[in-house]
Amino acid sequence: MEIRKVAGDRRRYLSLLLLADEQADMVERYLDRGDMWVLVETAGADNADEVLAECLVTDGGAGVLEIKNLAVVPEHQGRGLGRELIEHVAHTYAGRYHALLVGTGDSPLTVPFYERCGFTRSHVVSDFFTRHYDHPIFEGGVQLRDMVYLKRPLA
Repeated sequence: MEIRKVAGDRRRYLSLLLLADEQADMVERYLDRGDMWVLVETAGADNADEVLAECLVTDGGAGVLEIKNLAVVPEHQGRGLGRELIEHVAHTYAGRYHALLVGTGDSPLTVPFYERCGFTRSHVVSDFFTRHYDHPIFEGGVQLRDMVYLKRPLA
């Protein structure tokens, strides 16, 4: 496996991006900003590389790098691929940024994942999902309402 920076059309990864942010017009708001990384399983028997995960990061200002989208193909979840991308991003941008920020729904699945990756709660934007999405979003049996921001220092 290897991690590659995406050059060219990012829309070819839209189905993967929509796993983490299920409303296309919300993805369009940040799709062409920042850097996008993909974790790829290199050419198998059919000579085709398979993208297993992606991470899109943007400059949040004031020395903060923000993860806007992180997704792993469902059949490859739970193998540490999301964590591997986070560690790659943290290592790549350390020195240029002092912190890594991520906003996510207040979900019993997602928040603990980021906490296990070294993030701590920073702040909350109340009713983000009910104000900005055209339909209710559920994760882990919970309707997402608030955007929870978590932060991790970069050394």
